[in-house]
Amino acid sequence: MDAYLLDWANLLLRWAHVITAIAWVGSSFYFVFLDNSLTPPTDPDLRAKGVDGELWAVHGGGFYHPQKYLVAPKQLPEKLHWFYWESYSTWLTGFALFTVLYLFNAGTFLVDKTVHDWSPGMAVAGALAFLVVFWLVYDAVCRLFGQRRHGDLIVGVLVFAVVVLASWLACQLFAGRAAFLLVGAMMATAMSANVFFWIIPGQRKVIAQMKAGQPVDPIHGQRGKQRSVHNTYFTLPVLVAMISNHYGMLYAHEHNWLVLVLVMLAGALIRHFFVARHQAKVQGVRPPWGAALAGVVLLAGVAAWIAPEPRTEATVALPPPSYAEVRTVIDQRCVLCHNEQLQNKNVALHTAELLGRHAQSVYQQVAVQRTMPLNNATGMTDEERALVARWFQAGAPTE
Repeated sequence: MDAYLLDWANLLLRWAHVITAIAWVGSSFYFVFLDNSLTPPTDPDLRAKGVDGELWAVHGGGFYHPQKYLVAPKQLPEKLHWFYWESYSTWLTGFALFTVLYLFNAGTFLVDKTVHDWSPGMAVAGALAFLVVFWLVYDAVCRLFGQRRHGDLIVGVLVFAVVVLASWLACQLFAGRAAFLLVGAMMATAMSANVFFWIIPGQRKVIAQMKAGQPVDPIHGQRGKQRSVHNTYFTLPVLVAMISNHYGMLYAHEHNWLVLVLVMLAGALIRHFFVARHQAKVQGVRPPWGAALAGVVLLAGVAAWIAPEPRTEATVALPPPSYAEVRTVIDQRCVLCHNEQLQNKNVALHTAELLGRHAQSVYQQVAVQRTMPLNNATGMTDEERALVARWFQAGAPTE
């Protein structure tokens, strides 16, 4: 029953996390598009009111006319919609899911003793430290260099270097699957912290100044915009890190940290294309297809680099093992987590029929990607993996 309730907790938290993330990313992408698609108002009355840009759009059978003020309107509207709970809810549900799935099961999901032999408690402390330390370092970089000349470029280079270092370190300390997720989580934490510590407080200060009849300091809007732009470039790298645990070909690679960095970089390049494309349309210039092409080429290069090696003739020439030999390996290494009572990923392997049904997946996970058993907790040897491969290549007999 505990496992059943845990599955429900995972389902509901994952569902809530996806829902809130869609809301946050959707609103974020929309406002980035809006900012980069605005044109100066043609109506002199709008310019007199302080409107700096406007956009006409049609959607869902209706026409929309959003406007953006250079700093703030002269009068505070009676009703003002805020965008922050999308961010907070995404982080809260994500951290809850990470806690239930990874922190509560650190010995299984965080720790891989072949990577780094430490206690589950230390692994939990290390994971939490990643979330906090990255935010502190990133925030310090933004504070120190963000408002300087070429500040955006300097911050971008330094933050990228920190992400590379964090990716390498995570893959030296944690199980590959957890390391990828943790890098995504630390970047997502910084995104939500940007909203909590900078964007929303800055907006509250602007409103307080307006209510007090004081001149509005534009620095709050400038800082908020800068952090918002950082968030949009983080988005695709974070998303690929979050879904990476379904793809062992990524996190099980010998140089998994570099795989992660390159895939995230490709995501950032592709995102840059879409961000700059909106401005290009307004300015009447050519979209930055080079960034999109670089991202696609980078992904193709990673895919070619990490592709499984073809079978050697020596392996093919070996005689196929008997079902009894394979059964022994499966019973010793796999059935512990894939049996009638416990069917991780809805896979059970305790009978010949079930093993035959899942033969393709077993071969892929055990022999090709080498991601199962999870963190090799049951100690499957290379010889046993090769035996499973020969069994599958011989037609996966179950008699």
